[in-house]
Amino acid sequence: MKQLIKHIVFLVLALVIIPVTISYKLLSLLLNNDALIASYSQALSLLPGKWGSYLRSAFYRFAFKKCSPDAVISFGTLFSQQDTSIDEGVYIGPQCNIGKCAIGKNTLLGSGVHIMSGKGQHNFSDPSKPIKDQGGIFAKVEIGENCWLGNGALVMANIGKGSIVAAGSVVVDDVPDGVIVGGNPARVLKDLIAR
Repeated sequence: MKQLIKHIVFLVLALVIIPVTISYKLLSLLLNNDALIASYSQALSLLPGKWGSYLRSAFYRFAFKKCSPDAVISFGTLFSQQDTSIDEGVYIGPQCNIGKCAIGKNTLLGSGVHIMSGKGQHNFSDPSKPIKDQGGIFAKVEIGENCWLGNGALVMANIGKGSIVAAGSVVVDDVPDGVIVGGNPARVLKDLIAR
């Protein structure tokens, strides 16, 4: 019965947000999708409380590659890339900043976590040109299922399933499955799997 009620609530909220979704879909025919998702994300991030979280999830179901209706997307969380996937049971804490990524099932992000679109977003190899004019490469960062990313973590590389990133850590290299990493740059502090 509880699941049925949840499905009905998700359906109702999808209907409530439909005018916003339709405007997004129409504008996406004319404008850059990443710029558009950033604008809509900024507006939707200001909706307070649980209802705000539910409405954000309802909208992102139609705007992202994938967004589970039960995902919790907290107040002040911003997205900058449409190529984003959020799986079932994901919790994204307040004031996170999320780039191009895929977040696996049952993964938790603390407050203020930043997931960049890889570590090559900015090129600065030509000192004669302004950095803003040198471009870069956006890569999709994969966060495995059942992970915990602590408050204020900065993530530029993939995180293996079942891994924990300590608060305030800076992840610049891929993290294997089942480990705890911490520091700047993040390094393995403990192995959680008997290998």
